[in-house]
Amino acid sequence: MKKVFLGVQIITGLMLVVFGSNKFLSFIDMAAPTAEMGAYLGALGATGFLFPLIAIIEIVAGLAFISNKYVSLLVLFITPVMLNAFLAHLFLDPAGIGGSAFIMLALLSIIVNHKDRYSEIFKA
Repeated sequence: MKKVFLGVQIITGLMLVVFGSNKFLSFIDMAAPTAEMGAYLGALGATGFLFPLIAIIEIVAGLAFISNKYVSLLVLFITPVMLNAFLAHLFLDPAGIGGSAFIMLALLSIIVNHKDRYSEIFKA
């Protein structure tokens, strides 16, 4: 079972590195978003710093997942980013939800796999 979790972790890492790198290099053509998603992405892009920050977090987390180093820490950084992507697709562009839904499920499985490392966080 550990090999399955590691496989999911590595696939997730590869996806994060590819999608994070795409934000800088634009090598994947993305489908046209809905008007609402376009307005949302335009507002995020207008800040000038959010897309590069998100890309860096995705790449660093992806590399950590692939190398199996600092996974527990980087899950804490990437989960809010991917939750935002998942919810944006859920409410603004449901047709494009596949990638973010897979990554959210994979992150949950990684958290479950490393649950012993989070025990201190959940103590009352």
